[in-house]
Amino acid sequence: MKEVRKRKVFIVIGVLFILVGIILIWFNIPYSPVKRDFQKDIDALISENQLQINDEVFEEEDFSSLPTAIQKYIQECGYIGKPKMSYLKMEYHNVDFSQGRNGPTLKIDYSQYNFINEPCRMALIDSSMFGIPFEGYDYYQNGIGGMKGVIAKAITLFNQTGADMDKTCLATYLAESLFAPTILLQDYISFEETSDFEVQATIKYKGQTASGIFTFNEQYEMISFTTNDRAATGTDGSMEYVSWSAICNDYRLASNGIKYPTKFQAVWNYQDGDLVYFDGSISEVSYGYKQ
Repeated sequence: MKEVRKRKVFIVIGVLFILVGIILIWFNIPYSPVKRDFQKDIDALISENQLQINDEVFEEEDFSSLPTAIQKYIQECGYIGKPKMSYLKMEYHNVDFSQGRNGPTLKIDYSQYNFINEPCRMALIDSSMFGIPFEGYDYYQNGIGGMKGVIAKAITLFNQTGADMDKTCLATYLAESLFAPTILLQDYISFEETSDFEVQATIKYKGQTASGIFTFNEQYEMISFTTNDRAATGTDGSMEYVSWSAICNDYRLASNGIKYPTKFQAVWNYQDGDLVYFDGSISEVSYGYKQ
């Protein structure tokens, strides 16, 4: 009888070891459903969102109707004479990403694509929590925005959607518009000069509107964007509109002859103090052109 019990215990232990091994292999292989879906969406969007610009380059006249600060930004950052892009890709590595004022801080890799024909933005978060893969997928397409979080490549932790998220994602797209100047030439965006170094920007799409203030330094580098049109998501799923800022600094000349910021922070400006929840370096900026 004792031998039978021992045999059963060994069988159970063996099965557990096999299950643990399978789980560890699943965690460590490159494949994941979230990454698969992200890449599938990106491939489709690249083919669908081609601007009919046929090797056109930026000229000073393209921006002559825009505020002076934006014109000088375009000139000083080296966009004049460069090809007009159909989409923007940005990469960040080892970003400090805070899970709220009382939450843990993760190290994440962050990849994003901003398409220009229509406001559209896709972003992928790749990280881990206690050795367990954590992935996030932020999206804005056809006026619909959302934020999905998945742990262990299979378990959905949250899937935030709704009108507030739609507006939040549109405001984020606006904040990044100066990194892909073809956006500045589209009908869905407009600008108003408020001072020598500040410009109010407004974007309208699918019945939604978002706006914010771009601020430039004396070198006409864009150093911040601030808006009241982004909602912070609470741990209970609630959304609260809070002043939000994107802070850019440490501009450097890239190999393509364009000057970009290399440091980026995203900040919730709460009344009782700021929360820097995204703090990282921009690893790569690249563009897609008409195929």
